[in-house]
Amino acid sequence: MPRGRAAAADVPAETGLVVEDVDTGWCGAVVHVEKAGGMHVVHLEDRHGRSRAFPLGSGFLVEGRPVVLTPPLAAAAARLGEARRAESRTASGSVAVAGQRATTAKGSRIWVEGRHDAELVEKVWGADLRVEGVVVEQLDGIDDLAADVAAFDPGPGRRLGILVDHLVPGTKETAIVEAVRAMAAYRGQVLVLGHPYVDVWQSVKPGRLGWDAWPVIPRGQPWKGGIAAAMGQPHTGPADLARVWRRILASVRSYADLEPTLLASVEELIDFVTAPGA
Repeated sequence: MPRGRAAAADVPAETGLVVEDVDTGWCGAVVHVEKAGGMHVVHLEDRHGRSRAFPLGSGFLVEGRPVVLTPPLAAAAARLGEARRAESRTASGSVAVAGQRATTAKGSRIWVEGRHDAELVEKVWGADLRVEGVVVEQLDGIDDLAADVAAFDPGPGRRLGILVDHLVPGTKETAIVEAVRAMAAYRGQVLVLGHPYVDVWQSVKPGRLGWDAWPVIPRGQPWKGGIAAAMGQPHTGPADLARVWRRILASVRSYADLEPTLLASVEELIDFVTAPGA
C-alpha cells in the first residue's frame, strides 16, 4: 500500500450517518438503503433537504476518512429477527413447538361442514391441533346434525366442537343448531358455533384477493359460480370451482388473513375440546 494512503474501513450505512461522496463532493446523512436493479443504493440527504442516491460500496468519506459503506446492521438484524419470529410461530400465531411429534388422537373432535372448511382449518390451525391430538372431521352438510351428534355420543373425554357455515338468525342452520343445543343428554359436552358467511370462502379477507369487499351475488345465482366469474375464472363444473378455491386458499398465509368472526369461533372450539378434563 502506498505510504500515507489510509485503508478504507467497512462502515454500516446506518440512518443518520453523515457521508461524503468522493467523486461529486456531495455530503449528506444516510436516509435509507434499498436494493434496486440488483444492487444496494444509499440515499443521502444534504443540509438543504435535497436527496441523492449512490451505489453502496467504496468511494465515500466519513469525517475525512475513506470508508466502504455496507448494508446497515440494524436493518439486517431486524430482517433476521422478523424471519426468526415468523419461524417460531404457526399460521395460527401460536408458538411453534420444535421437534414435536403429533400427539395420539384424543376422543374429542371438531366437526366442520365440508372439505373447504377442513382445508382452511388445517392450513391455519393444523400444527396446533396435531400437538393437541385433536382430529378435524368434515360433515356433508348439517341436515342430520342431531342424529350425527347422538351417534357420536359425546361425554367425558369425548367432547364435540362443531363449526357451522352461515349461522345467522332466521336460517335453517339456526333451527338445526338450536335443536342440537337443546339435547340435554349432551349439555356441556357439545359446543356449536358458526360464522355468518355464505360459505367459508368469504371468511378470507377480500384484500387478499385484491378486493375491497366480496362481490354481492344476485339471489338465485349460484354463489360460488358468481365468485368465480368475478375472479375471471371459468365455473362450468366442480373442477373449475375447485381451482378457484385453491387460489383462495393459497392467498391465506396466517390467521391475520381471516375475518375475526371465524377466528373467534375456531379458537373457542379448540379451547373447548382441549380444556383440562375434556
